[in-house]
Amino acid sequence: MTDGRRARKSEASTSAAAGDVLVGISGWRYPGWRGVFYPKGLPQRRELEYASRAVRTIEINGSFYSLQRPSSYRAWYRETPPGFVFAVKGARFITHNKKLRDCSVPLANFFASGVLALEDKLGPILWQLPPQLGFDRERIASFLASLPRTTEEAARLARRHDHRLKHGVHLDVRASRPIRYALEVRHASFDDPELPAILRRENVALCVTDAAGAWPRLEDITADHVYVRLHGSRQLYASGYTNAELDAWADRIEAWRRGRSPKDAELAAPGDAPAPGPRDVYVYFDNDAKARAPFDAMNLAARFGHGRPVVFPRKLHRAAEEERGVEEIRPAADRWRYRQRRSA
Repeated sequence: MTDGRRARKSEASTSAAAGDVLVGISGWRYPGWRGVFYPKGLPQRRELEYASRAVRTIEINGSFYSLQRPSSYRAWYRETPPGFVFAVKGARFITHNKKLRDCSVPLANFFASGVLALEDKLGPILWQLPPQLGFDRERIASFLASLPRTTEEAARLARRHDHRLKHGVHLDVRASRPIRYALEVRHASFDDPELPAILRRENVALCVTDAAGAWPRLEDITADHVYVRLHGSRQLYASGYTNAELDAWADRIEAWRRGRSPKDAELAAPGDAPAPGPRDVYVYFDNDAKARAPFDAMNLAARFGHGRPVVFPRKLHRAAEEERGVEEIRPAADRWRYRQRRSA
């Protein structure tokens, strides 16, 4: 254990003035993980059950591509242990087709599709913007202001759904709980000091994105929680994180969970200080192409006392790739670099 890791563990054990850290993966159904992360012969229908015992949280990806069935959300709830948390990706029909405009009915459809069936396991909802969508103050502010803030409000909105939900609806909640949101931006124009102010007004987290330089990396704290997506530090979706890189991310997370910004944080609004106080931090590894995501997630989580460090099974990975054939890596689009580094 490095000195930094030992100090972080000691600090975490002696102070309660820190938020929770939930580290997980983006999605769970990947053929390349079979025989590497998932034991050989594990039925596909049991993959979520297995993954949810290895990590504390998972990002649901399917909800981004299409409206899911209420029966799927209910099954996902049953298959995961108590205390597990799902982040849910908002529908791309809203972010990419509607481009955040005139979204009342699409939002109703999204919440009616079964999201609310996750009940106490519903974590943040992530809105992932397309790389071509630039920063428009009115557009962002109006959309974020329209979002329901509790599951009870979301259920009322969901009752305004239309005919597109062909597999049933879920409109009830057992208890009213707050809903958290995060916004992932992918266009250089979002490097604007007005963006954090808009997000803070609505208590929406500005997603911290590590994407091998493909999209902006902004680390302004804008909500009572922090949302991080790690797509790969050197090769988008493919490269794993070294121990040194995981240590560096753990140090940043430790600062965020205690309400501080890292000294070298890259900020859209360098002069704005976030409100003090501990924050929960949600971290999702999306470097899925080479099966690194679940192992990186477990190793980062272990730095906060959740589980134990694991070794990436290189021999199993090579054997699985030889048997399956190597899949093409998703291409990176619109590489983006800072004009100049911004620091806290």
